[in-house]
Amino acid sequence: MIVLRTQGAPQRGVIRGRVPRRREEGEVEGVPTSRVSIVRAPPFGSADQASAWLDRLRGKKGELEAEAARAAAELNRFLRAHRVAAADPWGRDVSAEHALVVRVGYGDGDQVAEGRYASAYELPRKQRGSRKREDLAPAERLAAIMGGREEQLVCEELVLRARTDLDAGRPREAALQARIALEAVLSELDESVEADRAAVAEAANEALDHEPKPELQVAVADAVAAMETALRKRRLRSQLDTRN
Repeated sequence: MIVLRTQGAPQRGVIRGRVPRRREEGEVEGVPTSRVSIVRAPPFGSADQASAWLDRLRGKKGELEAEAARAAAELNRFLRAHRVAAADPWGRDVSAEHALVVRVGYGDGDQVAEGRYASAYELPRKQRGSRKREDLAPAERLAAIMGGREEQLVCEELVLRARTDLDAGRPREAALQARIALEAVLSELDESVEADRAAVAEAANEALDHEPKPELQVAVADAVAAMETALRKRRLRSQLDTRN
């Protein structure tokens, strides 16, 4: 079950009037925030069971983060359906790393629906775990791209879309995105990419009708990782060239 709440600053009306309004300065606008609660459907049998579940997550390294990632995946399933239902191409996926606050806990139905708990842990904020050390200078590269000193490749955006589909558990979309991303990478990069091109093409063909076979899904995931590695090497070389 997904519970959505809008809170914080009052939301501005959609209708802004028929004509532009003159302004002498741009005031800082208060914006609302959204709280999303992902509630498991089968309830715990007792408070002791719920407490044991939370203690188990807390006691094993990475389990609280994994639970938050599973919740984010469920939310992204909802957002995907909303994008299609509303025909809104600008609706985007989310990740636990980008949330203002992430908590994992338990409580009764009314409690969790209102963002309250009988017991919960708040996860620390941190950098995305998949980001490599050499990629921690995005502002420097952004300035180079906007200043025309470095080219932004088409394949970079395509690979990001494939990664998003993979992480969101959308194997059909991931296969289709990976196929075109791989073709773009092979066209735009000078170096070879260690990816099974035939397997990715086969996965994309199967994805037109159904989910690709598990071994083809693995090939797609491996191909996306290989493309990310190739692009990471290119960024590192570019950073070194700029600094030298």
